[in-house]
Amino acid sequence: MNSYFLTAGLFSALTAFIHMRFGGREIAGPLLAARDLHPVAKYTNYFCWHMVSIVIVMMAGCYLYAALKPGAVELAGLATLLAFAFAFWNLALIVWKQQRFDYMPQWALFLAIGFAGVIGFFI
Repeated sequence: MNSYFLTAGLFSALTAFIHMRFGGREIAGPLLAARDLHPVAKYTNYFCWHMVSIVIVMMAGCYLYAALKPGAVELAGLATLLAFAFAFWNLALIVWKQQRFDYMPQWALFLAIGFAGVIGFFI
């Protein structure tokens, strides 16, 4: 078993939990409660919220499967690329829009996932 892919899978599962449990309360809930957003914009954003939930859960599944099946390394590769892409886009958005790093901390979670995934390729 690849313990680093397992770790990346557990980090992904934890990130999905944080996203759905706490982010849902802090981000999705207020989004849905907003009265000044056009319904198309509101529900498109809500749809995207759930797309992110699905992708993070699928990343966990990719890593966990690759941890157990050495021949499935491509799945871990995909999940690792996604993790780094999400981290770098989050960081770029923070800098571009002059946000505070602690207001948008997702980058740290995705970097942890990505680095655990990378290490898994060398084990």
